[in-house]
Amino acid sequence: MEQSLNYRNTQFVTSAPDIRHLPDNTGIEIAFAGRSNAGKSSSLNRLCDQKSLAKTSKTPGRTQLINLFKVDEGCHIVDLPGYGYAQVPLELKEKWQRSLGEYLQKRDQLGGLVILMDIRHPMKDLDQQLIYWAVESNLSVLVLLTKADKLKSGARKQQLMKIREASLAFCGDVDVELYSSLKGMGVDKLRHKLDTWYQPTPPLEAEAEAEPLPED
Repeated sequence: MEQSLNYRNTQFVTSAPDIRHLPDNTGIEIAFAGRSNAGKSSSLNRLCDQKSLAKTSKTPGRTQLINLFKVDEGCHIVDLPGYGYAQVPLELKEKWQRSLGEYLQKRDQLGGLVILMDIRHPMKDLDQQLIYWAVESNLSVLVLLTKADKLKSGARKQQLMKIREASLAFCGDVDVELYSSLKGMGVDKLRHKLDTWYQPTPPLEAEAEAEPLPED
């Protein structure tokens, strides 16, 4: 039976420059990734109903480290470095990109990927690269169209349908939802998705479902 976690209990655990500095025994990790101006920190704070859990900044791109948060025993959230916008030296930007890519490719605990995109500027090249990588790795993806309150209802729905249609081209488990940290739009859907990712089907049950019993 699916259990709903209390995301308000989420606590900061540690920051790390790369995966070698992250603990091993974290259970399942759900990663949050997005361009530096997509509102990732605000979205995490709204998810957990905490104003300053993830640090926000008026200057996009300040999240330089991999930040680990504990929701419950064996259930963690990972806030990955923002990409594609930060006004920082190229050398530092490339360092962030490496740590992000390394985490996504080598972190065995990764159980799902949330990609945040400003609803007004979605599906940039790096966004699409992340989705393609996740699909190739058989990883489920939830695309959150953030700052949805910035558009009127009609335009919002139109953009949602457009991105859902575009996501079919990835040929994977890619869901798309509206999200607004300011208005609380999409928070319940995000929590429900995370709940399902934190409780994958046990191997024995999955095997039983895949192989029906022989008839007498």
